Amino acid sequence: MDGPALRIPRDVAAQLMAHARAELPNEACGLLSGSLQPPRVTAFHPAANRHRSPLRFDVDERDLVRFVMAIEQAGDQLAAIFHSHVSSPAVPSATDIREAMYPEAMHLLASLVEPDGAAADALRAWRIRDGRAVELPLEIT
Repeated sequence: MDGPALRIPRDVAAQLMAHARAELPNEACGLLSGSLQPPRVTAFHPAANRHRSPLRFDVDERDLVRFVMAIEQAGDQLAAIFHSHVSSPAVPSATDIREAMYPEAMHLLASLVEPDGAAADALRAWRIRDGRAVELPLEIT
């Protein structure tokens, strides 16, 4: 693991997991606002998955514009992009890495291999930049 830990409140982690479970059998997605320095999440903005697929995600364009504008208007930053993996570990796939945008934002992935699992076991944080994914420490507080 490389870099400072991404801090996320326990209630926000619970929201991520609830959204991921609610979207089954498809991947869930959304945006997380907060700050990049230090890496800290303060709010989750659940979005629609444009693909409605168990294998891919893409944040719906209307949700993306609406949430990015709301984040900026609140004086926050896009801290992380969230999505779930329905039947694989919370590790970025080759598609996730190839399609990653917003290199400053972190990526927070949830694995639903064990759908009733705790957020602390299901969530992992990543920095995806220049075709590489590097895991970051994650602190659920």
